[in-house]
Amino acid sequence: MSGALKDAIRVERPAKTLRELALDKVREAIVNGYFRPGDRLVERDLCAQLGVSRTVVREVLRHLESEGLVAILPNKGPIVAQLDIDQAKQIYEIRGALEGMAARLCAERRSPEIVAALEESLAGIRNSYRDNDMAAVLTNTSSFYHTLFTMVDRNVAWDVVNLLTVRINHLRSMTIKTERRGIEGPLQMSKIVDAIRRGDGEGAYRAAMDHVAAASAIAEAVLSAKKPAD
Repeated sequence: MSGALKDAIRVERPAKTLRELALDKVREAIVNGYFRPGDRLVERDLCAQLGVSRTVVREVLRHLESEGLVAILPNKGPIVAQLDIDQAKQIYEIRGALEGMAARLCAERRSPEIVAALEESLAGIRNSYRDNDMAAVLTNTSSFYHTLFTMVDRNVAWDVVNLLTVRINHLRSMTIKTERRGIEGPLQMSKIVDAIRRGDGEGAYRAAMDHVAAASAIAEAVLSAKKPAD
């Protein structure tokens, strides 16, 4: 059999497995608020909604439990995990420390390429807010921070951030919808970029910390409002 014929009948391996596709869909549904904190995740219903087997659904739920998005309650089963205010504060503390460091290093690098890449992501964030496309806001925001870390070779720090990305995006999915966040968020991020453009390491550090502090305060207010009364 010729090489051309072999290529013609070759079965292409899909980029993602069925489990990975189902995981992406359920994670996205939680982050975007389709499934809300406290909602029960019934295996039978998920099988029907996703069009996959119960085995796949159970694997997805176990994985999301490891990410902190799903909690398994005795006598109740899996639910969308309730966001905890103290855990949220800790996540923002880690974000502030790492993003402040990365912003300072970007400024000290004095690289027009870094500034251009950050400005491109920031333009995407503004356009996404204008179009009311919250999923694109999250995508462009992740791109902004990917640039911030990886273009100064802080890949280990970026790996740490990625371990928290799902929870960070869960919080972002709430904070980006609050009043004036579409204006104030990009404005705060533009101050980071401006300081990096000037080569002002301390200014970039402070701007990054201020942005995270503002997001933390919004998240705390939102979570406090959602917390049931004692």
